[in-house]
Amino acid sequence: MRHLILSDIHANLTALDASLEAAKRRWEKVVCLGDVVGYGPDPNEVIDKIRALDAVTIRGNHDKAGSGLEDADDFNPVARSVALWTREQLSPGNREWLVNLPVGPVAVDGFTIVHGASRDEDEYVFAPAQALDSLLEASTPVTFFGHTHLQGGFTLRDDKVEVLHFKPNDETHFANFAIEAGTTYLLNPGSIGQPRDGDTRAAFAIADLENNAVEFWRVKYDIETVQKRMGHAGLPEPLILRLSFGR
Repeated sequence: MRHLILSDIHANLTALDASLEAAKRRWEKVVCLGDVVGYGPDPNEVIDKIRALDAVTIRGNHDKAGSGLEDADDFNPVARSVALWTREQLSPGNREWLVNLPVGPVAVDGFTIVHGASRDEDEYVFAPAQALDSLLEASTPVTFFGHTHLQGGFTLRDDKVEVLHFKPNDETHFANFAIEAGTTYLLNPGSIGQPRDGDTRAAFAIADLENNAVEFWRVKYDIETVQKRMGHAGLPEPLILRLSFGR
């Protein structure tokens, strides 16, 4: 079965739609690693679409804060203001859906999904030392994680952790990656709605683990349209500007 792996959509409907259009007919099941809302201008529209796709979804920190399940006191002022704004926008049904999202790790068809780290859903995994616990404790050879907004990941083989980076080009839209026996993988599809690796394109992955293959995708979308909606919604200027730089 081919799985479409989405993460960190952050209420960016335009980026989500562009990604789904690029990936159409290439997947059979959708998985979402959390942070459906936060930062972006389209919380209800994105939730509606993810629900309509019947995506296997776990919660992220912005889903907790945006739904009111947890306070946003540990967020920076910009992120906190959007979390509070999101609470005001959500329909009752979508708020309830966010509140009831499960906590990772969750097993899906032979692989595992988490938002941050296996031990702590809110932990950022940027470096090999941070990835080691999740790799050592993995219950499946492949785990997909999000939260950092950085497409790539880590491998563990022969007691050595290696870092993975991907840079799909505009012609093929994706980079192929082969899963090898005897190796444990912690893979990040990147962020749909707010990439932070210097690449402004929406990021996601398509996993065909029955054939030991993962495609890491990047897709252009209309950033200016999203920025205009953010401005009309009164969202903070730094969030509007960062979409232009992928940071």
